[in-house]
Amino acid sequence: MTSVSYHISNLLEKMTSSDKDFRFMATNDLMSELQKDSIKLDDDSERKVVKMLLKLLEDKNGEVQNLAVKCLGPLVSKVKDYQVETIVDTLCSNMLSDKEQLRDISSIGLKTVIGELPPASSGSALAATVCKKITGRLTSAISKQEDVSVQLEALDIMGDMLSRLGSLLVSFHQSILTCLLPQLTSPRLAVRKRAIIALGHLVMVCSHSLFAELMEHLLTELARNETTSTTRTYIQCIAAISRQAGHRVGEHLEKITPLIVKFCKVEDDELREYCIQAFESFVRRCPKEVSPHVPVIIELCLKYLTYDPNYNYDEDDDEDESAMEAEGLDDDDEQASEDEYSDDDDMSWKVRRAAAKCLDAVLGTRHEMLPEFYRTVSPALTIRFKEREENVKADIFHAYLSLLKQTRPAQSWLHDPDAMEQGETPLSLLQSQVPSIVKALHKQLKEKSVKTRQGSFNLLTELVNVLPGALADHVPALVPGIVFSLGDKSSSSNMKIDTLSFLHVLLCHHPPEVFHPHVRVLVPAVVTCVGDPFYKITSEALLVEQQLVRVIRPLEGPPSTFDAKPFVHDLFTSTQKRLKAADIDQEVKERAIACMGQIICNLGDQLGPELATTLQIFLERLKNEITRLTTVKALTLVASSPLNIDLRPALAESISILASFLRKNQRALKLATLGALEALVRGYRDALTPTMIETVLQELPPLISESDMHVSQLAVGFLTTLARVYPSSLGKVSNAALAPVIALVRSPLLQGGALTAVLAFFQALVATHMPGLGYMELLRLLTGPVYSHTSTGAAQLSTSPVSPTSASSSSLLTLHKQAFHSIAKCVAALTVACPQEVISSAQVTALKPYVEDIWALLFKHCECAEEGTRNVVAECLGKLALIDPVSLLPRLKGYLSSGSPHARSTVVTAVKFTISDQPQAVDSLLKSCIGDFLETLEDPDLNVRRVSLVTFNSAAHNKPSLIRDLLNLVLPHLYNETKVRKELIREVEMGPFKHTVDDGLDIRKAAFECMYTLLDTCLDRLDIFEFLNHVEDGLKDHYDIKMLTFLMLVRLSTLCPSAVLQRLDRLVEPLRATCTTKVKANSVKQEFEKQDELKRSAMRAVAALLTIPEAEKSPPMSDFQTQISSNPELSAIFESIQKDAATSTSQDTMDTS
Repeated sequence: MTSVSYHISNLLEKMTSSDKDFRFMATNDLMSELQKDSIKLDDDSERKVVKMLLKLLEDKNGEVQNLAVKCLGPLVSKVKDYQVETIVDTLCSNMLSDKEQLRDISSIGLKTVIGELPPASSGSALAATVCKKITGRLTSAISKQEDVSVQLEALDIMGDMLSRLGSLLVSFHQSILTCLLPQLTSPRLAVRKRAIIALGHLVMVCSHSLFAELMEHLLTELARNETTSTTRTYIQCIAAISRQAGHRVGEHLEKITPLIVKFCKVEDDELREYCIQAFESFVRRCPKEVSPHVPVIIELCLKYLTYDPNYNYDEDDDEDESAMEAEGLDDDDEQASEDEYSDDDDMSWKVRRAAAKCLDAVLGTRHEMLPEFYRTVSPALTIRFKEREENVKADIFHAYLSLLKQTRPAQSWLHDPDAMEQGETPLSLLQSQVPSIVKALHKQLKEKSVKTRQGSFNLLTELVNVLPGALADHVPALVPGIVFSLGDKSSSSNMKIDTLSFLHVLLCHHPPEVFHPHVRVLVPAVVTCVGDPFYKITSEALLVEQQLVRVIRPLEGPPSTFDAKPFVHDLFTSTQKRLKAADIDQEVKERAIACMGQIICNLGDQLGPELATTLQIFLERLKNEITRLTTVKALTLVASSPLNIDLRPALAESISILASFLRKNQRALKLATLGALEALVRGYRDALTPTMIETVLQELPPLISESDMHVSQLAVGFLTTLARVYPSSLGKVSNAALAPVIALVRSPLLQGGALTAVLAFFQALVATHMPGLGYMELLRLLTGPVYSHTSTGAAQLSTSPVSPTSASSSSLLTLHKQAFHSIAKCVAALTVACPQEVISSAQVTALKPYVEDIWALLFKHCECAEEGTRNVVAECLGKLALIDPVSLLPRLKGYLSSGSPHARSTVVTAVKFTISDQPQAVDSLLKSCIGDFLETLEDPDLNVRRVSLVTFNSAAHNKPSLIRDLLNLVLPHLYNETKVRKELIREVEMGPFKHTVDDGLDIRKAAFECMYTLLDTCLDRLDIFEFLNHVEDGLKDHYDIKMLTFLMLVRLSTLCPSAVLQRLDRLVEPLRATCTTKVKANSVKQEFEKQDELKRSAMRAVAALLTIPEAEKSPPMSDFQTQISSNPELSAIFESIQKDAATSTSQDTMDTS
């Protein structure tokens, strides 16, 4: 302590030196000391330091002053509260000084001190005291000060303080409002602007009554409309308040909107701009309350989108498309006309820009109006692509992009043929407008302006993504523009990348023959870009080149007559140059490998001796840890080629390397390697030797395990291929490979794709007729654990199996009930593969004569107490109903009135199995009667309601057209099931402990899963605010439901950002609670893992919410961000999630079918 005091004393002494360099260095050293966490000052040192720094604020040297003011920041947290108050008092007094420099430096000092005070949420007494001390001084400075510069500084500091610590100043809110309102009529516009900013921060924290008083004042003044200048200010103020506290403005919109509509008609461009900006903020921040006014807003925006009184567009409209040759002359004329009409006083472009931005907001938030937008807004925007002002044109493009993006989420139901039987769908309306869009953009693609061309290509890219194949008839019109942008020397790097990106999407989503007439001009342009020195252009060009290869010589579909030979050399040479280079970017290396793989796959028979050389390069890349994964994928492509490319020179070595990859920890590499090996075995059976296959087989058994079902699925798939193609190879290792497969069959986790792969494996294995792998031997292996191991086991197996009840309890205990299901499926698959072992094998339709008997038999078991049995019965009933739906569906419906809840649940589950994602004959019948089945959502029995929700979810996921028209009736019952019911929660005594059981959890999970599915398929039919109410409740529910609602928040942030933004303050609190909950120290390991997973999911939701524009302005969100960054654990999780942002989207997708 003494040494610190001594060091500080030395510095303070130097600060009094007459030499400015001494003072500067001493202040700099003090800054370094104050920034150390360990420093502690005694009372005397504190007093001296504070006094000296305040004195240095008046130093003659500007650099010393600046350093002194920077020292105040760290000093605030190092000295006692009364010293901070001294600092603040002095700074406030200096603010009123006659010296301009001292005033400026003191205002910076005050901002620094306010910035360092603890946030309002910390409940710090110091922050409250300091704020109260400053506020009185500031309000008097704002009200009474005649010097405008002092007023401006005071308003600036007031805004800062309200934004950080506004909630601590509740007692001053009235006086702050009283001093700010008169400033809105100040003769200085800068004062008005800062007063508006301060009011914007005040409305986020003030009371409801004060907010009402402010709105009343603004509305009264607007109605008086004394001068256009003040009216402009009041409208700006309302827009600013709406941006900051939109949820509060909503209730006043009925009064505000007519006034602003009236002012739009005043002949004042600036006023019009502010009116339209106000509408934009209402649309974004008050989406629910603005709904009745949206048609009026659209009408005004469309009117002012074309508002250009100083320019005549008629000549452009009359121009013929073929006049492109006279391009230079046209450009000169256009330039001359712009010079003639453009005027510095012309503000009309600002009105058009505001209208475009407001339309952008409407298009991006009102997904339920899509068909209407395509009828009215889309044609109007298309006509305005000819806009002369570059910035306005960019906003018009952006608005159209928003419309296209809104169309994308709806595609799943828009593609459903039954989804929109009445009227035209948005996609069909868009399709009909494609010619006019292309016509409008055709000229823009050869504009000198890079920004215009980029906007055009971005728009066209989105159009193709939304409507694949839409531009098939327009490729001749687009190719010249593409080639122009790729070859134009004035094109920026981003311009070329955007052009290549569009070309790639165009090639991917259209049939190859469309491009064949244009290959001659496209190939040289793309090859030139592959040789570009900028790695990002090269990388994008290689991606395009890969797709071009597929277009030049398509291997799928009917044989092409197009001659690819003239282009092979250029494509191969440009790619090979990049493939051989070692000193290039990683992304370019990977794209070059992938592109070369495609060239060999599609054109390998025309490469001659170059093929062997390239395969050697592939082997080198296979040995390199950085490029091996991409090379494995390229090899898979080549091996799968129908051209039967000669891989023999590299086969032995590549199989040996691939086998070694199966031992690596990199999961993606294992998956790709298994795919490559399967392709090699299928395509090169004659070139494989037993040694090669043995090398691979030795690595397979460890991969078949329940710990990774996807890897197991591919490994079993490879064994199946081997059994079919090279059966003799399985002889040596059959036991080693079979043991893990049998273990997998007994796993409770086996289902889906992995189970299908296992079934195919057993069918392939029994077909090999290998000794020891016949039908009976495999049957014993599979059913062994189910039946008792008596000495006569074999005989019993071949005649009548012992019933499971007499089986030894020890063997049964080792099997999970799911394993019985898997074993039964395997036995069925074996039996189907060996028809001689069963009486007969017939088609489903052959069951028709026996339907009545089977139906009766099934219904005997539909009331079984065991749910697993009921599920099997339900699946059989559903599939059976498909044989004769006309008579059987009504009979199923009849059982809904059964007195047994078990029977009702079986019937509702049976309906689920009649629904498929493919069109089928039963659909029209189902649509007419599914409402009756869904009435069971009101059933008194909890389980019946749960299975009804599961059936509803299946319909919403696979065939939304069945339930779209019923949503108004179903949604209230669905939302009702999301509530926690206390009567369903009970306590169970387990020895000395009490355990809480929630019988309503399963039905709540089913309800939230339905909600998640509806977001994807029926978004346009949802009241998103009602939906969000239940999401909000789910955020405070059980672990499983929290996980679901976090996923929903991620989806909602993309689909309905404005609605989420309005509710953001209420959504943040449950997320914060989840992230800050601590597990008890004596909890089991699973509890810690569950909490970690919850935190990660909550953080993903937070990251998604932060992608919404302006989300970070919400005070609760801002506080939470500060909390995350100050907590090392949360900060680490958040950073890792942001790094994985690209992949997290795919991980968050969820299949609830």
